[in-house]
Formats: sequence, C-alpha cells, structure tokens
Amino acid sequence: MPFDQFSETVRLPAPPPAIYAHLLEPQSYVALSPLVVAVRDVRAQGRAISYVAVERFRLGPFHWDNPIRVILTGAEEDRRLVSEVVSPGRVRLVATVELAASGTGTALTESIEVWSPAVIRSFVVRQAGSAQRGRLAELSRRFSR
Repeated sequence: MPFDQFSETVRLPAPPPAIYAHLLEPQSYVALSPLVVAVRDVRAQGRAISYVAVERFRLGPFHWDNPIRVILTGAEEDRRLVSEVVSPGRVRLVATVELAASGTGTALTESIEVWSPAVIRSFVVRQAGSAQRGRLAELSRRFSR
C-alpha cells in the first residue's frame, strides 16, 4: 500500500505541559482538526485513550460523516503524543507530536505518516496535509489568546 510522510513545525507561546494537556484531551480535537465535528466513545486503555472522531466532508449542500478510530498515546511526559488512526477505505495514519521548550514557549512538530490505497492516495494526502495546516493554525490561535 502506498505510504506518504510529511511534517510541519509551529512555535506556540505556551509551555509544553499546557499544550500536552490540551492535546491529550480528545474533546480538544473538535474544530482543532478542521474536519472533526464530534468525538464519541472515549475510553481509557492503560496509558492510551481510544475514541471515535467524526470527520465531516462537504460537497456543496451535501455532507458525509466519516467515523475514524483513534488511539491516542502520551509518551515522554509532556513531550510526545502519538495518534494512530484507522479510517474507512483502508486508510491508516500515524501522527506524532513532539514538543520542545523554545524560549518562553514551545516548538511543536507534527509528523504524519499515512498509508492509503493507490486509487485514493492523492485525495488522502491532500486532505491530511490540509488538516495538518488547519490544526497547527488553530493551535496557534488557541494559544495566542
């Protein structure tokens, strides 16, 4: 199955523990990721949290809700989070967030690895990249208040 990988870094005016705590809460992803409109079935699984995020795709007056299963794991306390995503259509995504103190704030780097069938690869990569840019912009907005 085709594999793609990319990453982006943003600087946020908040300490790593504050950002880590925000990203460890599944409800924080509603509207953080531009397509995510709901989070449900949140369950603790040891050091991980599993949940279903509902992505809403729009095409004119029509929309399609895509439930994706997420396992969110915090690692290296206050420094690293890993989200493993299973989406319909045999799409798999791993997003790793690394937090590093930078002056009085944080340098946040999000690395994305995505596997998808060749027939939908360009759509998946385009959506994942767009969602990442939107997520980082929204994090900047949330922590710049």
